[in-house]
Amino acid sequence: MAWVIVGLGNPGGEYDSTRHNAGRMTVEFFGKSVGFTQFREDVKRKAHVSSGLVGKTTVALVLPDTFMNKSGFAAGKFVKGSKAAERMVVVHDDLDLPLGRIKLSFDRSSGGHKGVESIIRAVKTQRFTRVRIGVSPSTASGALRKPEGDKVINNFILTKFRAHELAALKPVFKRVAEALEVIVRDGREQAMNEFNT
Repeated sequence: MAWVIVGLGNPGGEYDSTRHNAGRMTVEFFGKSVGFTQFREDVKRKAHVSSGLVGKTTVALVLPDTFMNKSGFAAGKFVKGSKAAERMVVVHDDLDLPLGRIKLSFDRSSGGHKGVESIIRAVKTQRFTRVRIGVSPSTASGALRKPEGDKVINNFILTKFRAHELAALKPVFKRVAEALEVIVRDGREQAMNEFNT
């Protein structure tokens, strides 16, 4: 049975390389790393899509072309029902993790992430895998310095990554790409054991 991997972000050039697009950027990187073809626009499903094989398993990569809080529209077109949702992975930015950290989780609430909330509503379950990519700053000792207040958070997530932050993301993209391969080949438990250290 196929896997669906959804990379969350906002469509359009003005959102390229913004912190809120970390999930979308990561899934694009994964597509290249496994040799999938270019993403093509699927107007009916409001998404850019690429697919291919990872090992012997078919994988569809989905980048919703709606704004973040409507991400569920595209996800719901690819994932029908709660059983299918268990073979979906949603990759997204996370303010509760410092830049450079990732965390895999399954069957968890949205944690306030509007894109994840939209997907939970669309597929009527939270029983899917999430790969959370840290985007918050941290102190020299590594403690989280999460932005606070709606306006500050909004500005922060819609600001482009700085050059040094993009450099810090390169190994993150590679690590997530490896984690996604393990999820598809060996299952999420194996991936969580390996990558949540």
